[in-house]
Amino acid sequence: MASGEDDDPVIEEIDVYLAKSLAEKLYLFQYPVRPSMSTYDDVNHLSAKIKPKQQKVELEMAINTLSPNYCRSKGEQIALNVDGATYEETNTYSTKIMDKQTFTSIQATTNTSRFAAAVFRKGELHITPLQGILQLRPSFTYLDRADGKQREREAANEGGDSSQDEAEEDVKAITVRFSRPESEQARQRRVQSYEFLQRKQAEESWVHLHYHSLKDGRSEHERQYLYCQNMDASDNSELVKTPKEYLAMLMPPMAEEKIVRPTGPSNVLSMAQLRTLPLAEQIKTLMKNVKVMPFANLMGLLATGIDSTAVLRCIQQVALLVQGNWVVKSDVLYPKNTCSPHSGVPAELLCRGRDFVMWRFTLERWLMRKEVAAIIKLPPEDVKDFLEHMAVPRINRGWEFALPNDGNFIKKHPDVTHRQQMLWLGIQSKLEKVFNFNKDDFIPKNTPPQESVHVSGEQRLKAAQERARQSQTSLQHTLLAKKREAPPGSDVQVKQEPLSDGEDGEQPMDTSSAAASLNGGVNGHSGAGSPASEHANGTAPPAELRDFVAKTFKKDSVLTLSELKRLFNLHLASLPVGHGSALMAVSDRMLQDAILLSQCKQILVPFPPQSTAAPDEQKVFGVWETGDALDKHRRLLYELFSSNFRVRRKVIQTRLAQEFGDDLAKTDVDRLLKECCGSLSGWWYLKGTTQS
Repeated sequence: MASGEDDDPVIEEIDVYLAKSLAEKLYLFQYPVRPSMSTYDDVNHLSAKIKPKQQKVELEMAINTLSPNYCRSKGEQIALNVDGATYEETNTYSTKIMDKQTFTSIQATTNTSRFAAAVFRKGELHITPLQGILQLRPSFTYLDRADGKQREREAANEGGDSSQDEAEEDVKAITVRFSRPESEQARQRRVQSYEFLQRKQAEESWVHLHYHSLKDGRSEHERQYLYCQNMDASDNSELVKTPKEYLAMLMPPMAEEKIVRPTGPSNVLSMAQLRTLPLAEQIKTLMKNVKVMPFANLMGLLATGIDSTAVLRCIQQVALLVQGNWVVKSDVLYPKNTCSPHSGVPAELLCRGRDFVMWRFTLERWLMRKEVAAIIKLPPEDVKDFLEHMAVPRINRGWEFALPNDGNFIKKHPDVTHRQQMLWLGIQSKLEKVFNFNKDDFIPKNTPPQESVHVSGEQRLKAAQERARQSQTSLQHTLLAKKREAPPGSDVQVKQEPLSDGEDGEQPMDTSSAAASLNGGVNGHSGAGSPASEHANGTAPPAELRDFVAKTFKKDSVLTLSELKRLFNLHLASLPVGHGSALMAVSDRMLQDAILLSQCKQILVPFPPQSTAAPDEQKVFGVWETGDALDKHRRLLYELFSSNFRVRRKVIQTRLAQEFGDDLAKTDVDRLLKECCGSLSGWWYLKGTTQS
């Protein structure tokens, strides 16, 4: 041992002192994104602040805007985006240029007990424990402020786009809800949540500091506190240890780590944990979570080898049979002394209402929520909850029971089915007394089901040919009768066409779009009734009428037939006496043909059933082709109104952006809406279709 010490002699001994003057105030700042040779010592520090409890620091440093590496145009643009064009006292950059940046700290480590700052002087080492180690990085919160300014400007522009008729959303009723008392577990989860911690951190106020540079006199004075002020050994007892104590500090004994299993939510139970419970508790837990389940599925979720008789005995304690499926009982979901999470209604009333819904589903597969709510008189949120437990909504049909009728279970277990029917009779009698209704009102009428008849295509063709023969015979008789009644020498001539005999004269149907209509199917004209066929027969609209229609649609891109007739009558009244004789006998059909021949098409707007618009007001026509750049956008707008009676502006903008990209200017959208639409209560309608 002595030889080992001789090989490694002690060259020098250094006294170590523990300085405590700055023990709770000393922080180490690190700048990870800055090279070590490029410090911030000579940079002007504008402000500093700290949150002591969180050990969070913010430093504001000046940027050298005169540096050749600084892009002045970019700095001015950033300042404009953040503060806007107007000057306010709260502006981030008062000089209209980005002349400063902010550094925000994060903790490099939460345990600083092993770290200290040390200074060496005259053969003495003085160490001071660190209160915290903070890493400072540039903060980009000014970009968030720029985004906020941009959103404010967009909202202001959006609010100023629409006409004065636009308004906010309709006023909605507010449902008052009563919060349940918070349990201890819920309180602990809330306290440990990220939102709660963020709120608590925001509550701590900033402490503003005064920054002193490295060579400042105050800094020199504070650096003296890094040296131990009292050199007596009694005051440095922390560093005076026996060899055993010192060895224990260097190599502390290993502590057994306790493995803490993460706890899941209180309402989540794994299948492995579930199967450790008694059978009755397993079934109750499953039914509370699933709400409605066939018996076969329940047996599949339970462990293999469990007797079905025992399962049947347990399931009847927590569920009722509805259409061969098991639905959890209401008192299992709503125990006594509880209330609705939506409305605060007591559990007793909730159980009655839900039992009524279940009883109705024992009679029929479909329910209407309004009918149920009118009888049980509970808030709509609770009624919706009842239905969602055991049914699914269908468009325009109401709520359908979630599962198909399980006839196999009913046939296999007639005794259980009979017992459940007796239970339902007892529940029914109680419900009749409570809600004061007659069970006969809800029993569906026993109408024999109609068998669907499958008709082949060949049978349909033969039936159509037979109807055509019958109509040809009746038309031939009518034609002969008119010929007999016509006076001799009259100018009436009837063009006769050879009639098909139904077998030799069959021709294939022409399905080409060119033969069907001049303007396509959207106009609703085809065959002999089209403007082209009328022109061939000599009944084309007069040139004066077509000229009037073309000029009118140049002024208004969208018009109803009623509005066009009104304008036409005003035009006739303004003509001098003796002029416009060709326009005096214009029919509605001729006016519509003139519209279709003027590069316009009919827009099939789906008016609501309760609409009071006249037939002529429901015929809407729009300019289809004008030759300008907005033709394709106008046609897309017509397409939107062909499936919706009224549309929100946001939907129109989104659809235009999807089809044509974001290159469409806002002024073009405004022009398109101004030409074709009008707004009312926040909705956009085609011109002439707005309902008062």
